[in-house]
Amino acid sequence: MIIHEHYLSIANKLISPNFDQRPDPNDISLVVIHCISLPPEQFGGDYINQLFTNRLNPLDHPSFAEIYQLKVSAHLLICRDGSINQYVPFHQRAWHAGVSEYQGRQRCNDFSIGIELEGSVKQSYTEFQYQQLTAVIRILLNHYPGLSRQRIVAHSDIAPGRKTDPGPLFDWQYLYSLLA
Repeated sequence: MIIHEHYLSIANKLISPNFDQRPDPNDISLVVIHCISLPPEQFGGDYINQLFTNRLNPLDHPSFAEIYQLKVSAHLLICRDGSINQYVPFHQRAWHAGVSEYQGRQRCNDFSIGIELEGSVKQSYTEFQYQQLTAVIRILLNHYPGLSRQRIVAHSDIAPGRKTDPGPLFDWQYLYSLLA
């Protein structure tokens, strides 16, 4: 696994239209861990890809009526089986964090990489996901000098009260032990 021209070599490329240029393309200094499942609490299928590429059909599930018009993206999605999709190249700004703040800096999308885990705040993550997330973070740390192990955060850390992901079942200590 390597990063070539801001793409992860093993990722399936599914380009999202929901990105733009970072104010400073060299300021990549935060990794934000999220979770997503579509429909809620269901895994597999193509719905997450459809959401991030603006192709989600509101008639496919009642919950989609509320979200199908959202213009959102992440850099990566790590699926339950460990497969990885990339929607936005790392040097571009993905639209994953929304209203956010980290250590006094607002607009975390400007300086972060967003990694979605296919999952839910109510269910544990898979070993495949932890292994792939660890490998991806190691590659990112080596490739982007502004990143450090201390700057890996939950979506809930940068949008407290508004977001809860990746949730209480995400095992941060296990991730840190894998990164050690």
